[in-house]
Amino acid sequence: MGSLSSAQHAILVGSLLGDGTLRRQGNRLNALFEVNHSYKHQSYVDWKHQNFQDYILSSPKTRKGRGVRIAYRFTTRSLPVFTAYHNWFYVNGIKRIPKDLKLDSLSLAVWFMDDGCKIRSALYLNTQQFTLLEQVFLQKLLLDTFGLQSTLNRDKQYFRIRLTTDSSKSLRKLIEPHVIECMKYKLADDLVTTESKDKILVV
Repeated sequence: MGSLSSAQHAILVGSLLGDGTLRRQGNRLNALFEVNHSYKHQSYVDWKHQNFQDYILSSPKTRKGRGVRIAYRFTTRSLPVFTAYHNWFYVNGIKRIPKDLKLDSLSLAVWFMDDGCKIRSALYLNTQQFTLLEQVFLQKLLLDTFGLQSTLNRDKQYFRIRLTTDSSKSLRKLIEPHVIECMKYKLADDLVTTESKDKILVV
């Protein structure tokens, strides 16, 4: 199938920083790309599906998740192009941050749509799945690439990236042109929040 387009590359990278998964099924040599979000974000899944339609044989489908959650998902075919990204992002089956990772505004937007939130005047990236060193690396990448300043915010025993107020405004300007309609609530100014001793949660 050749290599991915620049847009496909950016969407895949942003997805892998967020909720996206690359995996090998059974004994298959090549990896596939899996997108899995809540059904309420159906149009977001459909947007990703449209961008990778040349690599997919079937339409997105619903699947019952834990509790009352209904997921909406699709997988690509298992292909060498995704195996290359699997080798780049995974070590012993665990998702890691490549040392030569680069970001653009589209990959940053997808990352935020997957795993970002807004609390009061600050934007957050929920990077709890990554090690502390990897999160520090991502902070430096955001600073060096976009001039975005951030701190690490404790979330129970984990940490996540919190953009400063000024950098949150800058991030919003960078990604807003790419944020699709159903995900714009993440940038809304009137989000309701609740606060506990250890963390702030969007509800």
